[in-house]
Amino acid sequence: MSYPGYPPQAGTYPPQPGFYPSQPAGYPPQPGAYPPQAGGYPPQPSGYPPQPGAYPPQSGGYPPQAGAYPPPLPTGTWGGGPSGGYPSTAPGSFPNPGYNAGMVNQISAGMGAFTPNPSMFPQAPGGYPPAPGGYPPAPHVGGNGALYPNLQSCGLYPQPGGTMPQQQYPGMGYPGQPGQTMPGYPQAPSPNPPMPGFGGAPAPMPGYPKAPSPNPSMPAYGGGAMPVVSPVNRGFRGTIKDFPGADPLKDVEVLRKAMKGFGTDEQAIIDLLGSRSNKQRVPLLRAYKTSYGKDLIKDLHSELSGDFRNLVMAMLKSPTEFDASELHSAMKATGTDEACLIEILSSRSNAEIREINRIYKETYKKSLEDAIKNDTSGHFRRLLISLAQGNRDERENVDVSLAKQDAQALYAAGENKLGTDESKFNAILCARSKPHLRTVFYEYQKMCGRDIESSISREMSGDLESGMLAVVKCIKNTPGYFAWRLYKSMKGVGTKDRTLIRIMVSRSEIDMLDIRQEYVKNYGKSLYTHIHGDTSGDYRKLLIKLCGGND
Repeated sequence: MSYPGYPPQAGTYPPQPGFYPSQPAGYPPQPGAYPPQAGGYPPQPSGYPPQPGAYPPQSGGYPPQAGAYPPPLPTGTWGGGPSGGYPSTAPGSFPNPGYNAGMVNQISAGMGAFTPNPSMFPQAPGGYPPAPGGYPPAPHVGGNGALYPNLQSCGLYPQPGGTMPQQQYPGMGYPGQPGQTMPGYPQAPSPNPPMPGFGGAPAPMPGYPKAPSPNPSMPAYGGGAMPVVSPVNRGFRGTIKDFPGADPLKDVEVLRKAMKGFGTDEQAIIDLLGSRSNKQRVPLLRAYKTSYGKDLIKDLHSELSGDFRNLVMAMLKSPTEFDASELHSAMKATGTDEACLIEILSSRSNAEIREINRIYKETYKKSLEDAIKNDTSGHFRRLLISLAQGNRDERENVDVSLAKQDAQALYAAGENKLGTDESKFNAILCARSKPHLRTVFYEYQKMCGRDIESSISREMSGDLESGMLAVVKCIKNTPGYFAWRLYKSMKGVGTKDRTLIRIMVSRSEIDMLDIRQEYVKNYGKSLYTHIHGDTSGDYRKLLIKLCGGND
């Protein structure tokens, strides 16, 4: 018999009738040759394939023999195989039905529209490939990494119809086809090295279990570590955006014209400054001096007055310059605006706080920390100095087990002891990340049945109580915190205009839309309505521009 595309030669593989005479200890193995006889491995009383009474073990071993699992299949039935083939299957041997059908599927899948010729699958005794039911099957990596085709995870029984078609790769066709090679066969190096996770080398699993964790305080996987979902990116949430095509030289011309001559055109100033972002407003100072040789701040200061002037001055500073000047103002006058200090230091990022420190030192020839030390005292001073370091953990991952430990530590430092360990509250509230602290507050309320704000109010008093509560509010819900600050600035008789100006300017390009939503939800009226009813004139017009609309 001929083998398509692979002319047989004497002594070659696959063996053909008349060739490759069986020799003692040769291949195919003969009785008394390899594999070893009884007592060897695998233990056989005769040759290979194993016969009843040899390996696999008998009843009670694996796989069990007659009467055990799986039951023997009679010759000629599905799974039993015919008496022909190489070598023929006997009851109790390993079944391999539908092998050639599976090979047809594989070749068809790998060669597109090519239709295999039935003569490609000779069935002569001893031929290759084996006849249906023959044993052993051609080496092939199954779907589960097994060395036999179509081995299923449940009982290792093949499914009807032979193997599932496997994805073919170049150079992995059936041996003997013209122009194709069998990888690694007969002695040539394989053109297809093992693919990780595809029968050859095991696929690496990054991060589990031996990869180092990106967060040292967290196990790489499991162990109670819970990644916190990043806040949903809802796009830009400010009300002041970059004005398309803004030209600083043209803008300063408008400002100069508004201040030149008798009187001032405040509306022109409102329209221009209320439609430019901070990065478009700040360059106006240099452009004005370049064009007119004068200081824009001094000219505006002489032309404007009152809260409207203060608002315009605030809008012409960079965010960190404005924060530094507000911190300085909060500590320079008689008395200290502790709420301003907490508001700024608890809501800014590490990078922003470090830049504020730099600008403060450069502008006022004194460090921010020294200014805080001179103007505050006690545990409140410690709280402010801790926040002013700009060293809070800013990782987004949360270790739930550590959050529970922190919740227990806060409970032990306050509600569960006589007196209060303020240092423990300071250490946790000023050093831990905001996502972590939100989890701590949740675990604290679950543990003791009282929210953290109630416990702080029960355990502390004065500036320390106000400071700790402000930190907690800001961490829990930053837009809600600023809505609360705005509401307090306009509630009752009079208006705290410095607070109103600071928040409206500093949050107009960050989260003013969210603040407006929180304001309506918590206080039953829009921020726009409250500003409109509590302020007046040009001051009100420019604040309304920053607010961005009614809700």
